[in-house]
Amino acid sequence: MTPALRTERLEFIPYRPEDEDVFVTLLRDEEVCRWMGQDLVPEPEIRALFRAILTDIYPTRRFDVWGLWLDGTYAGHAEVKKTGNVDGHELITALAPAFWGRGLGSEVIRGLLRHAADDLGLKEVYGMVGAENTASLTMCERLGFRHLRDVVSDDGSVTRMLIVSTTDSP
Repeated sequence: MTPALRTERLEFIPYRPEDEDVFVTLLRDEEVCRWMGQDLVPEPEIRALFRAILTDIYPTRRFDVWGLWLDGTYAGHAEVKKTGNVDGHELITALAPAFWGRGLGSEVIRGLLRHAADDLGLKEVYGMVGAENTASLTMCERLGFRHLRDVVSDDGSVTRMLIVSTTDSP
């Protein structure tokens, strides 16, 4: 089972059925989708994805996924899961726009790195960040991520594949 985690300000709590609406709101936000490098998809698809987290991902322990909470308010989403791009695990995170610019992104990544090292025994993890997402790329650089390669999509957009050691990061 995905464990609950805690950082200085954030609680990482496995999703509960009552979290569906905040999850949908996050993934229906155009800016969030843009920076995550994904298309805005219809609400029914997001609701189906949420239900799959509860009925498939958690019961089969496919990967760890959480809602992020700050003082009882939903602040975003986080995952540690195997990536299809390379043989390894990827960190995925998305904060709601109201929580941008507060240093929470770094806090989430540090929490995920600690979990990856201490609980999953991973030596390194990957991140995928859109080449235009300078704020996230700067944060990743500060946290010790190194550029591995660029991935170019069919539409010409570029995503930076990054790697970081779980033991050497600040």
